[in-house]
Amino acid sequence: MKQNKKQTRRIRKLVMIFAFTAVLVSVATYAWFIGLTTVNVSSFDVEIAGTESLMLSLNGKDWSQTIDISEASLDSKSYVDHTNSWGGGLSPVSTMGEMDATASRMRIFEKASLTPTPGGYRLMASRVNNTNTSQKEPNGYVVFDLFVRNFSGRQYVPAVNMLEEEAIYLTVDSKVTVSSSGVENTGIENSVRVAFAQIGRVVATTTTAATITGITCEDVDGVVTGICERPATIWEPNDIHHTDDAISWYETSCKRRTGANITLDASYNSTACGTVTNGVAVPTYAVNSAIAATDNVDVYDGAAFNGYTASAKLTASTSFDNFTDTMKEKTGVERPEFMKLAPNSITKVRVYIYLEGQDIDNYDFASIGRSISVQFGFTKERFTDEVFGYTGPSVRPAITLLGDNPMTIAIGSDFDDLDEGATATDVTDGNLTSSIVRTGSVNTATAGTYTVTYRVTNSLGYTTTATRSVIVE
Repeated sequence: MKQNKKQTRRIRKLVMIFAFTAVLVSVATYAWFIGLTTVNVSSFDVEIAGTESLMLSLNGKDWSQTIDISEASLDSKSYVDHTNSWGGGLSPVSTMGEMDATASRMRIFEKASLTPTPGGYRLMASRVNNTNTSQKEPNGYVVFDLFVRNFSGRQYVPAVNMLEEEAIYLTVDSKVTVSSSGVENTGIENSVRVAFAQIGRVVATTTTAATITGITCEDVDGVVTGICERPATIWEPNDIHHTDDAISWYETSCKRRTGANITLDASYNSTACGTVTNGVAVPTYAVNSAIAATDNVDVYDGAAFNGYTASAKLTASTSFDNFTDTMKEKTGVERPEFMKLAPNSITKVRVYIYLEGQDIDNYDFASIGRSISVQFGFTKERFTDEVFGYTGPSVRPAITLLGDNPMTIAIGSDFDDLDEGATATDVTDGNLTSSIVRTGSVNTATAGTYTVTYRVTNSLGYTTTATRSVIVE
């Protein structure tokens, strides 16, 4: 019994499993280089699940361990006068995650102009006008506030000291892929970014919703601690993946640029740029400030590409808080933290989902891929049961899919009648079938392959997922 209690306490260090699914759709649109048209967001579903040490909210008053959010429910689940935005479509932008403390928003830059050069494209960029805090942020990216109540620990320290905060890790099953309704091998998924900007925090016992939702970057009488001095944590999925077409586009248009002459057209030669190879990560040189024509900035400026390092308006992703899938895959003592949360606190986190225009994979035809799925999770556990070789009873629930997988149904059929669902069992909790959460939709009127996800969490905080492919023909 003593050993079981000890194990339970250890497992409850798990902060949360944050499951996030998004479908980003575009039709004949273009990326950073040519067009200003958008990648339309047709469906965007967020499912957030936590344990008893963590509660989540979109409005500062309704707290739960699981939150579902979609375009249709964003306004109804958010607080009054929120400035969340579904984006009206995604347009390529660029940011290094720097926060604007006055506006309590992230500094983001968009393309103002782009003209071909002898070795790439001259870039002009202006800051996205998101400084008016009484209005929703502009279209072009998805953004929403998430409030995280962390019950771990009893003492709350108002002063900012990251040494006293708790490390959060990105789960290994976090991923961005082309969804079943998209077109594979275009690489649009490789330029997606998700930024987590911590705005401020209050003690976890705060019950006044207006105090919680009103958190800004500004300190308020020892009640609110602004934490915008730390940059947003930017997750870069698929950092080592580059399609053949993206590489070919880069190799065709990029030429070396010398540092001897800052005049743009006179500073190129015929030497090939640095090599981009699928399976090897390269940095992203993100825009850090407004860029004028007189700045003579090329989109390929950077040591890894055209060799030119004098463009002060660009910052390599290796120099700011950029978290890649390569980092996510590390295990044991080498596993790096994703971000930190203060114990016994409520933290306001502003989440941004966007396309990084300066990513080398964001080339003209990438958006033909059209449909993207995004999923990620957070945990406090640095070591999983698999990593340290746990050999005791399973700590994870088991899901058994009933019926065929993949399942084939005829157009016009009733999917709910044909879907036999799933069951779930757990060593600790027994039958968890009634706790299964099913996400994903099937359009039985349109032929295609759809994905349905089944997710269940046991009382120890461990989550198991299973997916079913449904083919409508």
